[in-house]
Order: sequence, then structure tokens, then C-alpha cells
Amino acid sequence: MADSSKILLNGEETGEQIEIDPSVLEVILGIAAEKIDGVAGMRGNIKSGLSWVLGREDRGKGVNIKLDDDNRLIADVYVYFDSGVNVPKVGMQLQKALKTQLLQMTDLELKAINVHVVGLVFPEDTEQTTSKLFSEDEEK
Repeated sequence: MADSSKILLNGEETGEQIEIDPSVLEVILGIAAEKIDGVAGMRGNIKSGLSWVLGREDRGKGVNIKLDDDNRLIADVYVYFDSGVNVPKVGMQLQKALKTQLLQMTDLELKAINVHVVGLVFPEDTEQTTSKLFSEDEEK
């Protein structure tokens, strides 16, 4: 690889090369991770928080892609799970889905997918409580 910030794909038939920015792979994996039952959300960072304030959605938040010494891809995924889920089972489903999605979309294989459970989300954390302006007694 000439540039460590890009991932090179070599065309076997034509000999052409395609450069993929790791952030593209992070977006692919981030979208796939959010679709797994039991995943409540992805951990953001300062960049994704700033994007949210500016009205943009950072789809790659919570995913970091890196290359090991043998130029094989390793993904670190930082997720929040719904409370009450079987953590190992959802983690394995997440690994399988991410590996499959990346292989289908880019023909790249992940050497490892490290799932980091950042926290659990309980139902009362996600519900929006609204207060009434007038109580039922005042409507008479």
C-alpha cells in the first residue's frame, strides 16, 4: 500500500486499482450494525457530536477500521445494547452480519471484529416523558 490512509483493491482481470477510504468501510459497517436486533445505538465521538449539532448524521460513528501488520482489516465496533438481550448472542450476530455485509459490498474480508459493549439502554432511558399543560381537574 502506497498510502496508509487508503485501502487498495487490485482488479485481477484488468490489473486496475481501486482506493477505498476507511471511512467508507466504517459507514457500511455502522449502517449494518444499527440494523441488528438488540443494538440500541452506536457510540459517538466529538466529530459525530459536532456533525449532529450541524444537522448531519455520522453513519460511521462507533466503528474504527485499521490494518494489521499483514494488511488485513480489523474492525472495532462500539455499541450500546438494549437491556435484557443475550449479550454474547447479539455480539455474535453482529460479527456475522458485519462480516457478510462488508464481503458482499466490497469483497473485502475482516480478519477480526471486536465488539465493545459500551453500555445498556433501558426502556425508560429512551421514552420521552411529556407533561400536560393542564391537569384533568382543571378542564371542568
